[in-house]
Amino acid sequence: MKIRGDLHICLMGDPGVAKSQLLKHIINVAPRGVYTTGKGSSGVGLTAAVQKDPVTNEMVLEGGALVLADMGICAIDEFDKMDELDRTAIHEVMEQQTVSIAKAGITTSLNARTAVLAAANPAWGRYDLRRTPAENINLPPALLSRFDLLWLILDRADMDSDLEMARHIVYVHQNKESPALGFTPLEPSVLRAYISAARRLSPSVPQELEEYIASAYSTIRQEEAKSNAPHSYTTVRTLLSILRISAALARLRFSETVAQSDVDESLRLMQMSKFSLYSDDRQRSGLDAISDIYSILRDEAARTNKLDVSYAHALNWISRKGYSEAQLKECLEEYAALNVWQINPQTFDIRFIDA
Repeated sequence: MKIRGDLHICLMGDPGVAKSQLLKHIINVAPRGVYTTGKGSSGVGLTAAVQKDPVTNEMVLEGGALVLADMGICAIDEFDKMDELDRTAIHEVMEQQTVSIAKAGITTSLNARTAVLAAANPAWGRYDLRRTPAENINLPPALLSRFDLLWLILDRADMDSDLEMARHIVYVHQNKESPALGFTPLEPSVLRAYISAARRLSPSVPQELEEYIASAYSTIRQEEAKSNAPHSYTTVRTLLSILRISAALARLRFSETVAQSDVDESLRLMQMSKFSLYSDDRQRSGLDAISDIYSILRDEAARTNKLDVSYAHALNWISRKGYSEAQLKECLEEYAALNVWQINPQTFDIRFIDA
């Protein structure tokens, strides 16, 4: 049986978070990379096309994007805009890493040992926090289970980061160059050589880590069984993903064996990819918002070294982070009941109780 070692990653995010730029940069850095967009790619364009040779009049095969990206990376932008029939062409490639052809008397199987990096927008253009991740993602479960990591990138309203982003863009337009980074980035040729050298290794999982990985996988399954509404379903493919990410991390260190730190990091990445999915639908409501507002007020009070905070200042601070006045009042009442601070009943000004 052939087991794939390539990682498949899907980036799901709001428009304007530079997903396409990231994909194009990765294709430039990868030893072999093919970039394509969902709407501009048919199923035949991704796999292989059968055409008649103009010279010999014989039927010949022409490789598509996934076949050309063999032993490299295939970046598919606008993944959600693809037709359903075209998208089914990717299923076999992502798991079996082959393209099976049965057209015009030609029956064969082509190698497509490629890592798929897909970028997609949510179902309604932007991520809707009031809907579940399953409703927002709008991709079939059979396809989602083939991705090792599904990462969510949201464009949140944060005044500080928005100001920084706006200044950066204005600087680039004024000076026709990016501002000083403060460090020297690696050249693409150096990264390309490093990746090529790392890919030659084939790390093995030592005997002592078998039980550790098995128990970690069974724990994830048990936690999901206890959950009332799981946001993602853990299957054997998840276990294979953990092993693949662990082996990839060992390759980065040029190690022939997988260490426990590699397994821990792969478990953390899997957990964070799930957390990016289900934390955001509760981010602006409930206890998460209240604790976030408390952290903002506490940090700002510590920065200014004052125990008294006016209501106007508090409202200004939390508004910059995208929270509402109703959430601020709820936070004030809750933490006043916990005796963290005292509130002036007329002005709602805050006085921290000095512990």
